[in-house]
Amino acid sequence: MSRHINKAELISKVRELAGLTNDEKSALLELLNEKKTYGLVWENHEEAVEEQLREQLPVLHELPERRIISEDAEAPNHIIIEAENLHALVALTYTHAGMIDVMYLDPPYNTGKEDEFKYNDKFVDAEDSYRHSKWLSFMKSRLKVAKSLLKPTGLLFISIDDNELCQLKCLCDEIFNSSSNPKLSNCLGILVWDLGTGTQAGHFTRAHEYVLVYANNKDLVDNFSGGEGTIDHSALKKISKKNPPVEFYFKAGTKFLADDGFELTGSWGGSEKTEIIDGRMVAEYNKLKYDVKLKAGFAMVNQMKSWFNGEYTIDSKGQHVTDFYFNSSGVLHYVKEKSIINPPTVIKEVGSTKAGTNELSSILGNSDSFGYPKPTELIKYLLNLQRNDAVILDFFAGSGTTMHATMQLNAEDGGHRQCILVTNNENNICEDVTYERNKRVIQGYTTPKGEQIAGLTKNNLRYYKAGFISRDPSSKNKRELVKAATDLLCIKEGLYQETKMTCKGKTLRKDYARRFSAGNNEMIIIYEPAVIKYIVEELKVWDKKEFIKVYVFSEGRYAYDDDFKEVLNKVTLCALPDAIYQAYKRVLPRRKKAQLASIDINEDEQAEALSDAEHYSYKEEKGGEA
Repeated sequence: MSRHINKAELISKVRELAGLTNDEKSALLELLNEKKTYGLVWENHEEAVEEQLREQLPVLHELPERRIISEDAEAPNHIIIEAENLHALVALTYTHAGMIDVMYLDPPYNTGKEDEFKYNDKFVDAEDSYRHSKWLSFMKSRLKVAKSLLKPTGLLFISIDDNELCQLKCLCDEIFNSSSNPKLSNCLGILVWDLGTGTQAGHFTRAHEYVLVYANNKDLVDNFSGGEGTIDHSALKKISKKNPPVEFYFKAGTKFLADDGFELTGSWGGSEKTEIIDGRMVAEYNKLKYDVKLKAGFAMVNQMKSWFNGEYTIDSKGQHVTDFYFNSSGVLHYVKEKSIINPPTVIKEVGSTKAGTNELSSILGNSDSFGYPKPTELIKYLLNLQRNDAVILDFFAGSGTTMHATMQLNAEDGGHRQCILVTNNENNICEDVTYERNKRVIQGYTTPKGEQIAGLTKNNLRYYKAGFISRDPSSKNKRELVKAATDLLCIKEGLYQETKMTCKGKTLRKDYARRFSAGNNEMIIIYEPAVIKYIVEELKVWDKKEFIKVYVFSEGRYAYDDDFKEVLNKVTLCALPDAIYQAYKRVLPRRKKAQLASIDINEDEQAEALSDAEHYSYKEEKGGEA
């Protein structure tokens, strides 16, 4: 029989208990005040890479010798970052906060194999009693930072298998569900990836894996159409017999009914002669009129006339149309993507892990450079659910499939997606596999069978490594952080081409200021405020359509607005390193408080220490080195 306990009385008795230290009493009271919640509970573990962030700030440095630049001025800039992914994620909070459209992650599955999941420089095997809690601590620290990078409309895809599926689902629900309404789930679904033949391990042939799909805000994400069209679903839902005709939009050149042998030609609207204008198409009552043509190799003219009543209109009963249809109430619906990723039988190999291994072997010439890489077709399928100019992040980059898939997809549909990969360089994986693979994809390569594969040359690739600056906010460290942040600023603004910074016909030294340009976009980084007055005089005669972004070193948040008052109509000012500190502090672990030791010193030593302290204070006040 349960008995009600008065919590207030119990707390009062704990406070009166003898034989307990204050810390022990505090711990008991904290347990009493904990609210019961539904969710995942585990033993938290701290990583060495996380501890490093308590005292150091990550920055990124480019390795110019690994840079690949296309002759195409419009080529997207792809980025590979060699770093522990937690460090890289923190750096990206300054350059890409709220800017990522798609994240695809392929984390360690934590199968218990000795060489699969490493935690604090030790592999976690099946005998480790903290195996799952270590993995959850590892994933939580990264996913919390990753969430801050996603756009409000951003999507997250995570590949996983049975070993951690349930735990990962609970963790993602905790991190990605609405903070204002915990009952609102931002999980869009769990996709089942059909692997084909699968593995014989266990009592069943395991022929599937999973892809968890989350949104930053599910209310801002459309349902996914099962057709090949990019549809404004919010408009589609409004079309019914009770509502007047509305306009909605398709991307020009979108294919429809491709599996049935039809594709878009170019005439859309209420008649066959209507031209596409910005991809616009008009919905007329309960019919959508458009022209189609047969794909090569299909002879289905009679069937086409039957399906479209000979008038190229949608069957109002919706019995034969695979992309969208009218239900019995006259409301237009569309077929959603299925939750099972099952490649057509004729190309079944394309969607398997074996296909991923074959792809990598074909590019690098060997099959043992990386175990179980994902196939590009799987990643392309997922990326194609988002816009074709998406910014994509994969911080478990492995063999670099995500960037390869991004470039292939851009080549196929004319998109302008940009990809950022992050991986450490354990066993030289970043240099010899991730980078080398995508370098060859861009420049072209020869397969082991002697086949020449043309390069996807309309792509830029840049390679960065992580570095660190002390978190101690001394004047010296602030200056070092601003100078070290130059590559971060180039990434943030998408400006990489350096131009000479001239004043009165003379070129400024790079340790005073640097200038980066692309078209009408300009960025100036000022390391030494003493040159501001000269730069302002130069800016007075600049004729630029876009605002010039000016980053200036400052001990605080003041960006020298008064000094720039004559050109404030041309510039956007930002004080550094304060802007970096503000971005990082949202995700960095707290610094540990210094422990003061009790030390006995004589009067002479005490006087000498006070003298040193006064000298230190004077130098700090004057801006000297600490």
